[in-house]
Amino acid sequence: MKIESRIGKSTCPASNIYQFITDLNNLEGLIPGESVKDWQSDKDQCQFTVSPVGKMGMRIQEKEPHSLVKITSDKDISQYNFTLWIQLKEVSPEDTRIKITVQPEVSQFLLPMIKSPLRQFAESLVDQMEKFEFPS
Repeated sequence: MKIESRIGKSTCPASNIYQFITDLNNLEGLIPGESVKDWQSDKDQCQFTVSPVGKMGMRIQEKEPHSLVKITSDKDISQYNFTLWIQLKEVSPEDTRIKITVQPEVSQFLLPMIKSPLRQFAESLVDQMEKFEFPS
C-alpha cells in the first residue's frame, strides 16, 4: 500500500529543490524534528533515531534530475522497511509542485496502526518543503 501526501507548492525552481534533496546531509532540516535525534549523514545515506520507533537508516536509491528522488530504508539499520518518493513537477520557475509517497513494507496486521503516522509524516514533509527557501 502506498501512502500519498497532498500536492504541495514551492516558489523555488525544481532544480534548486532537487539539488538540495539529493544530498541527504540537507534532509535533517526538512524532517519534522521533535522526535528525531542522533542524526548522522553523508551525501547518499543517513541514520537517526525516531522516538518511539527506534533507529532508522535511509539511502538514495534512484534519482531523475529535477523530478524524482527515491529513498529506501537501509535494511541493515532500520527495524521497519519502506520506500519514500519525492516527486517534483515544475509548472514555472516560481511554481514547483511537490508530492511525497511512502510505501511501507509491513504486515497487513501493522498497516492500520502505521498508516496515519506515515500520512502525517508525508504531509509534514510537504509542509516543510513549501515553507523552505531552497538555495540556488
